[in-house]
Amino acid sequence: MQTELCKKLGIEYPIFAFTHCRDVVVAVSKAGGIGVLGAVGFSPEELKEELDWIDAHIGDLPYGVDIVIPQKYEGMGDMSPEELEKQLWDMVPEEHVDFAQKLLADHGVPEWPDGSKGMGLLGWTEATATPLLKEALTRPKCKLIANALGTPPADKVKMIQDSGRLVGALCGKVKQVKAHREAGLDFIVAQGGEGGGHTGDVGSIVFWPQAVKAAGDIPVLAAGGIGSGEQMLAAMAMGCAGAWSGSLWLTVEEAHAEPAQKESLLKATSEDTVRSRSWTGKPCRMLKNDWTDAWSTPGNPEPLGMPLQGLVSGDGIRRTAKYAAVGECQKVAFNPVGQVVGQINEVESTRNVVFRLINEYVDALDRINSLMPDA
Repeated sequence: MQTELCKKLGIEYPIFAFTHCRDVVVAVSKAGGIGVLGAVGFSPEELKEELDWIDAHIGDLPYGVDIVIPQKYEGMGDMSPEELEKQLWDMVPEEHVDFAQKLLADHGVPEWPDGSKGMGLLGWTEATATPLLKEALTRPKCKLIANALGTPPADKVKMIQDSGRLVGALCGKVKQVKAHREAGLDFIVAQGGEGGGHTGDVGSIVFWPQAVKAAGDIPVLAAGGIGSGEQMLAAMAMGCAGAWSGSLWLTVEEAHAEPAQKESLLKATSEDTVRSRSWTGKPCRMLKNDWTDAWSTPGNPEPLGMPLQGLVSGDGIRRTAKYAAVGECQKVAFNPVGQVVGQINEVESTRNVVFRLINEYVDALDRINSLMPDA
């Protein structure tokens, strides 16, 4: 399983684990894959603290950092993060803020300790993501940078590649694959519509081979619907260079999610997710609940674009994470996850998940090979 991308990164298995948990990053890299820390939601100071911890615990192993710079968003332009945030808040209707706050209050979710009603821009703009990128590039063990939404700006691509690191980006359409290729990215993450978080609507088994063909000689990582070694083998059989996974790591022992949040995920079926704009302003797959239903009900406020909706929902993101078991919090909680959640039914260690994927991959490959006639 030593793909060329594995060799470039110095990893044993082509398993890329996207996670917001530093412990999971370290555990995946130690198990032979590579952990990729999602930086959205961190301030530069908070990201420095997380990366300091990773650097102190990961040894000489590599890891990656995932940022979010959308191709298009409200308020695009050259200004400081503070100026941009002020401008964007002026564009947010008060009824949206009131609607979000009422949903949280009606479900018994406690207010934030200091009484504030927002988290800021959460890194969903170039102005707020650039400081995070610059912090990541100070870390010698950080070997790759991924952009979660669209092709990174050309100057950021050059900055990353000039530092000796690999840069890639996620996508859900063939035209986006072509844009990534033309931008000279080092790898492409092709995510099918069943994946968690921001995703398109084309299924993985259709999209992966199309992405591989459109990418030319750029390696493609398969994302969306990979929860077993068999599914990983299917992606590799279509020409993918590895598996990019996220949902798998939400319930592992090392994940920092509250027990109530993990319970919601472990109990969910593949039919319990929905693509909704209600949290970020762009289509994002998550567990459906009262929050997602409310924002799609005719007569209620409609979700704003990115990053305006994130300003509205940011307080809910942090409160439902912190107070996951209080009141009816899980009925309005932000639980991004893919349809593969139906395969996640128990808490495993990160190490066990990696080794299970490899063993299932090998067993599935043996089954396929056994179908071939003897020479």
